[in-house]
Amino acid sequence: MPLFGSLYIGASGLQTSQNTLNTTAHNMANVDTVGYTRQQILLGTRSFNTLSINASAIAYQQYGLGVYYSQVRQVRDEFLDKTYRKETGRLGFYEMNTQVIKEVEDLFGEFQGVEFSEAIDDLWVAIQELDKDPAKLTNEGLLVNRCEEFLKRAALVYQGLSDQQDNLNLLVERNINRINELGKELVALNKEVLKIEAGDIEHANDLRDRRNLILDELGELGQISYYEDLHGVITVKFEGVDFVKSEAANEILLHENKETGFYTPYWKQLAETKPGPDGEEVLDLEACRLYDPTQKISTEMSTDIGSLRAVLLARGEYRATYQDLQNPDYYNTHISQSLLMNVQAEFDQLVYKVATAINDVIAQAAASEPDTDYMKDENGNPYQVFELISQNPDKGYSITNMIINDDLKREPSRLSFRLKDGSEDKETTRRLVEAFSEEEHILNPNLKTKTNLAKYYANLVAQVANTGEANREITEAQESTVNETFSAREMIVGVSSDEEMEFMIKFQNAFNASSRYVNVIDEMIEHILNTLGR
Repeated sequence: MPLFGSLYIGASGLQTSQNTLNTTAHNMANVDTVGYTRQQILLGTRSFNTLSINASAIAYQQYGLGVYYSQVRQVRDEFLDKTYRKETGRLGFYEMNTQVIKEVEDLFGEFQGVEFSEAIDDLWVAIQELDKDPAKLTNEGLLVNRCEEFLKRAALVYQGLSDQQDNLNLLVERNINRINELGKELVALNKEVLKIEAGDIEHANDLRDRRNLILDELGELGQISYYEDLHGVITVKFEGVDFVKSEAANEILLHENKETGFYTPYWKQLAETKPGPDGEEVLDLEACRLYDPTQKISTEMSTDIGSLRAVLLARGEYRATYQDLQNPDYYNTHISQSLLMNVQAEFDQLVYKVATAINDVIAQAAASEPDTDYMKDENGNPYQVFELISQNPDKGYSITNMIINDDLKREPSRLSFRLKDGSEDKETTRRLVEAFSEEEHILNPNLKTKTNLAKYYANLVAQVANTGEANREITEAQESTVNETFSAREMIVGVSSDEEMEFMIKFQNAFNASSRYVNVIDEMIEHILNTLGR
C-alpha cells in the first residue's frame, strides 16, 4: 500500500468519526423532544485499489481507501407505528364516550343544586297524599305545584342534554378544521422531503419526525391508512377515502342543518346534488358524508376507531324525543348507538308518560260524570294538567311542547276530587296511584324489563351508570394496550441517554485512533523524507 494513500484511511476515519459524534450529540440533545426519532448511522467502505490479479490466488491483492459516512436513518418499526395509531384511535373513541357519559351522570346526579329525582319523588308523594284525603284543598294544590315543578326541572335536564349536543357540535367543527390543517401540512412536508432527498444524499429526518407526529394525531381522530412511495412521499386515506396525495389534500367540509345547527362532515370531492322538495338543487349528503351514522359499531369491524366518530355518534343527528322510541327498527338504526339521543328519548318518554297518565285519569274522571261540570273547564272539556303548546303531531307531548294549565295554577281547587253528591272521588285518586305504580313501562324497545313511573327515572340513571362503567372498563383496558404498544415503539424510536453515551465514547475513541493513525503516517513520511534528503 502506498504510504501517502494511507492518509486517505486516516482522513476518512477522522471525518466519519466526527459525523457520528455529531449524530450522537443530536440524539442526546433531543432525548426529551416529543416525536423525535432516534437516528442511526450507517457506514460504508470506500473503493478498493487493485495491485495485482492472480487466478491461482484466493483473492486479489487490494487495499482500501477507508470508510465513509453512508447515511443517517430513522429507526422505526412500521408494524408498531400502524398498531399504535390504530389503538390510539380506538382509545380516543372510548375516551370520548366515557367523557360524554360522565357529563350525563353529572347532569342527572345534580343539576343547579337540585337533584331531578326529587321532582319525580315529590310528585309521587303528592299523589299518595291525595289518595289519602282527596277532598283536602291543600292536596289538590300540592298536586298541581308538583306537576309544575316536575315539568320545569325536566325541561332543565333536557336543556342540559341539548347543551351537551351543542358543545359536541362545536367540537366537530374544531376537529374537522384540525384535520384539514394537518392534511395541508402533510402535503407541504411531502414536498420538502421530496426536495431534500431528491439527490439521495441527505435525509430529511426532522421533517419525517413532524410527519409521523401528524400521522399519530390523525390516527387518534379517525381510522387512517397510509403508504410511503420510493421517493419518500406519504399518501393517506382517512376513513377509507383518499385524503392526502402527493400534490394536494382533499378537503372535508361541513354541512349545517338549518333546524338544529348540527354539522355533518362530508368530502368535497365526492359532493353531489339532488333535487330538493321545492325543486331546487340540494347537497346529497348520503353520497359524500364522512360517516354513516347507521353503521354498526363493533371492534370486529374496526368501526370503533377515532374520537371524531365518537363525537358525531354521541351528539346524534337531532334532538331526540319519545316518538323516536315508538318504532323499534328506526330506534335501532338511528337512536340506540347515540349516547345523548338515546338518553334524550328515554328521558322525554318519562315526561310524556307522566303527563299523559295524569291527563288521561282526569279525562276519565270527567267522562264518568257526563251531565255535570266535574273536572271540566268552562267549555265543558276535561281539564288537562299538562297542556300542549303546539298541536303539531310531530311534537306531541314532548318536554319542550308542554306547559301547566294556567287556570289550574291560579286556582288548583278547580281540580276538585269531590263528586256532586259530596262524596270523595277515591276511584280517580286510586287510578292516579295505579298509573304511577303499575309496572308496564320499558326504557326502550330493546329492553324487556318493565318498571313503573315512580321507578322509571332510577332505572334510567342505572342504565346510564352501567353504560358508563362498561365504557370505563373498555377505556382502561385500551389504555393498557396503548401504553404497551407505546413502550414497545419507544424502545425502538426513543433515545436512551445511557446508550448514546456509550456510542459517544466509542466514536470518540475511534476519532482518537484515526488521529493517532494519521500522526503515525505523518511521522513515517517525515522520517523517510528527512532520511532520503541527506
